[in-house]
Amino acid sequence: MSAVSWLSVAPVKGLALVHPDAIELERTGVATNRRFYLIDRDGRQYGLLRGGMLVQVRPEYDATEDRLVLRFPDGSTVDGRIELGEAVAARIGSREVDGRLVEGPWSEAISAHAGRELRLVKTDLPGDAVDRRRGQVTLVSDASVEELARQGGREDVDARRFRMLVGVADCDPHEEDEWVGRTLQVGEAVVRLRGHVGRCAITTQNPETGVPDFDTLRAIKAYRGLRDGELDFGVYGEVVEPGRVRVGDPVEPLERGLF
Repeated sequence: MSAVSWLSVAPVKGLALVHPDAIELERTGVATNRRFYLIDRDGRQYGLLRGGMLVQVRPEYDATEDRLVLRFPDGSTVDGRIELGEAVAARIGSREVDGRLVEGPWSEAISAHAGRELRLVKTDLPGDAVDRRRGQVTLVSDASVEELARQGGREDVDARRFRMLVGVADCDPHEEDEWVGRTLQVGEAVVRLRGHVGRCAITTQNPETGVPDFDTLRAIKAYRGLRDGELDFGVYGEVVEPGRVRVGDPVEPLERGLF
């Protein structure tokens, strides 16, 4: 039986991923996932497509204490409890996402690292900064990532490039494609998979440095082609029944395709 092999969340959209042993899947996804985002001086959302170096910053967020720690590659750390300022909104995907500026040292430290003025924003609602076009849950199998490495002539490919929520072990390459339109038991939660994740240039970036070092898009196109006008890799869905998901939990389709 297939099982959860890893989990990843991004407390701050665009910064390094965090890999917990367990997550709580709610209707809106994981409450701490993309709870913060960055905007530039013009109020536009700023992320890895515009500044790959952001992935070098490692966040730790304690939602209970509302405390955020950012660890920078030079060894410096910014740490404190969140205090909110003025209301702002930025377009993420196809939507305007409301939030409030975060007061304190975080924006200045991130700006210094990025070499441009950036401001940290906390979303008003959990899950709002997750791209709804990809659903609250994204999933890819280890076998698919290994197949991409083989097809691309690489010894291995780091799955963090794809910034997915759930990794799945013990299935065939791209078997997750066959699960679209079905409900899926993932640990204690039930997810309905609704589509395939279209890919962009972020996946070409090294997940440690943010520097492009592998043309994933060319490799995906070479062996999978365009599907519905997109280069897709992995699948997305919505939470039907909330529940806890742990590394090692079973992943099992529950029904035939509906769409």
